[in-house]
Amino acid sequence: MSVNFREYKIGARMFGLALGGSMLITLLLPSFDIAASVSTDVALDKQLSAGWDSGWQLGDPLLKGHNKPVKVLVKNDPLTGVALAQAETVYVYPAGTSLPNGVTHSDNLGAGVKDLSLEKGKIKDAKKESGAVFLINHGAFNGNNLPYVENATATKGWTPDAVMAKADDANVSHVGSGKTMFVREGCWWCHTLLPEQTQDWQAFGTPPMLGDFNGESPTAFGSDRKAPDLLHVGSRNSSKEWMMLHFFNPRLVQPHSIMPRFDYLWGEVDANGKKIDFDKWRAEYNEYHEGKRVAAPEVPMYAKDSEIRGLIDFVLSLK
Repeated sequence: MSVNFREYKIGARMFGLALGGSMLITLLLPSFDIAASVSTDVALDKQLSAGWDSGWQLGDPLLKGHNKPVKVLVKNDPLTGVALAQAETVYVYPAGTSLPNGVTHSDNLGAGVKDLSLEKGKIKDAKKESGAVFLINHGAFNGNNLPYVENATATKGWTPDAVMAKADDANVSHVGSGKTMFVREGCWWCHTLLPEQTQDWQAFGTPPMLGDFNGESPTAFGSDRKAPDLLHVGSRNSSKEWMMLHFFNPRLVQPHSIMPRFDYLWGEVDANGKKIDFDKWRAEYNEYHEGKRVAAPEVPMYAKDSEIRGLIDFVLSLK
């Protein structure tokens, strides 16, 4: 009996040692690298596009894509109307929208990027109550050229209202709300956003760097790849029309796809305000599938405030 008890104690201690060691490797050691990582242009674009959080949050408990910024291509100065020498991509946070992690927790930006964002970018002057407009700039720090977040509301006087008043809707991208749709609809159950250090390079593009994830929440890596990786899909296929067909009914472009339809994200009306008859569309599609129609029914153009617009904008932003 005493021998068995002694062996039990040894086994329990060995198990505890193994578990503790695995947790050290899994949680503690990577945290040193993450804390020391420096934000890349990719990281700044992702966090500024998506905003504070794309998962569940008090500001958007039903994950409807609220409390999100919009990404805007600005071609003319919002204050003077004068054409800019080069178009600027800005991230507009309307009044009341939660500011991005790199602004509220600047340590997430990493050494150098944090310093430039605070000193040159004036990010601490940004206020949630009044909103802000951000852009990505570059500057020198200790001999290195680094990206940083610039609060254009403080440095240029560009306010959210001024930018949106001059913005052409074709140059407005709802990436932030789209990422919420990506998380809410479970796209990450089948698709990853993380090419591996294998032959993935040839098919899906270069794997990301550690600094590409600073300030992003959540990363939506995915846990199982039943479908292609999407991290660079916007570079492989930038067709908005193809994306519309694919989301409305994937079998329109890939006959053997197992992906479910996301036609309900169109809402009740199309871009012209006309009610979408989903039953009629599906009946005509079945006739097409059975060879009773020459062509598939036309997919309705989505309304500019529909949920599918955000999801397509997010997918096309993955480059």
